[in-house]
Amino acid sequence: MLPLVVILGPTATGKTKIGVELALRLNGEVISGDSMQVYRYMDIGTAKITPAETKGVPHHLLDIKNPDEPFSVAEFQKEARTRIADIVSRGKLPFLVGGTGLYLQSVIDRYVFAEQDNVQEYRLELLALADKHGKTYLHQLLAEVDPPAAAKIHPNDLKRITRALEYYRLTGQRISDNKEARYSSLYQVVLIGLTMRRELLYQRIEQRVDAMMANGFLEEVKALLARGFTADLPAMQGLGYKQLVAYLQGACDLAEAIQLIKKETRHFAKRQLTWFRRDPRIQWFNAEEAEYNYEEIISQMIRLIGRTIQH
Repeated sequence: MLPLVVILGPTATGKTKIGVELALRLNGEVISGDSMQVYRYMDIGTAKITPAETKGVPHHLLDIKNPDEPFSVAEFQKEARTRIADIVSRGKLPFLVGGTGLYLQSVIDRYVFAEQDNVQEYRLELLALADKHGKTYLHQLLAEVDPPAAAKIHPNDLKRITRALEYYRLTGQRISDNKEARYSSLYQVVLIGLTMRRELLYQRIEQRVDAMMANGFLEEVKALLARGFTADLPAMQGLGYKQLVAYLQGACDLAEAIQLIKKETRHFAKRQLTWFRRDPRIQWFNAEEAEYNYEEIISQMIRLIGRTIQH
């Protein structure tokens, strides 16, 4: 089996920095495991790595789509697996780094997607239904085809509801039944998770949102709209973008939009932790400790990778 190192965890825990550091020391290349960083022109709000921050480490699956181009989890799976094979063929170690749980797991494990050309149309159809009838209407649709998934997903969690419905459309199977696919990897895989105390994580999230605003997040959203990327696009429904578009359209004031971004990002981090904690293979590291005991934590990770991956 091909080797693969995965760096995962909730937003704002320092995955990007750790991924670069390990790739530098282990002759690796990084594949982004973030569902939003595939889009061009969406840099600040997605916390996309800058050229300087890469320290020369090649990064893949960044800026491969315009915000109005369709992109599904099935396409991500295909693209990521192709790049993993290519990186290994050149004698390097692939690192999959990100926080989008379903996207990561679709690559690592035995998820099989049927070829569907109309997934993007279906997603837009679902979003239109949510706009017209409300999120609870989509939740009811999910309850009809996958009651166990609906029981676990909050009626207001539009992204997870649409993903579960999309999964059903793609595979013809319920996402809640996909037990055999979970935790059965196609790779010789090491899963490194980063976490920290909840109160510190929330503090970091709030600081990150403030930094994004200071670095021009609002101007980025204005530029996207000026390029003709409309508010109803799935990409523009992303965390932060949706709230700032609402402000620009007069639905709220800026302070309210920023507070909503912080609140929704905290909820997102909580959902990420819930998803990842189901996977018993993940070796967890304290991101707080990594900040003051950096070399020791990096050394522990390198030893873990060395024990697991046979060259």
